[in-house]
Amino acid sequence: MSDATPSEQKATTTSLGDLLGEVTRDLSTLMRQEITLAKAELKESATTSAKGAGMLGGAGYAASMVVLFLSLALWAALATLVGWGWSGVIVAVLWAIIAAVLYVTGRKQLKNVQGAPQTVETLQEIPETFKRNEENR
Repeated sequence: MSDATPSEQKATTTSLGDLLGEVTRDLSTLMRQEITLAKAELKESATTSAKGAGMLGGAGYAASMVVLFLSLALWAALATLVGWGWSGVIVAVLWAIIAAVLYVTGRKQLKNVQGAPQTVETLQEIPETFKRNEENR
């Protein structure tokens, strides 16, 4: 019996109740660790998302104030060349283009949020661990 694995040697000398208790404790510890890891990863992702959204919001507010006054100045300047109506349309189209660029940039920032990749990876390893133990029987 010298080629028996340590797990097999322990199984022959330990009662079924003790083995079951040990497995239960190990699973409980594993699940607590996975939950703790998931919380940490989700907190990091939420912080990153909040920072990105806050920056977009702050930039949007500051830009709106600048846009308002520059738009009025540009509208008035263009009015001397093409009239008040057309100058308003020109200014509106310019700001529509800028809004589209800001939207695409903000959306790209929010797509960089990763979620909980390490938790997903370790949870996928759990079934494989059980398969390896069953193969050693």
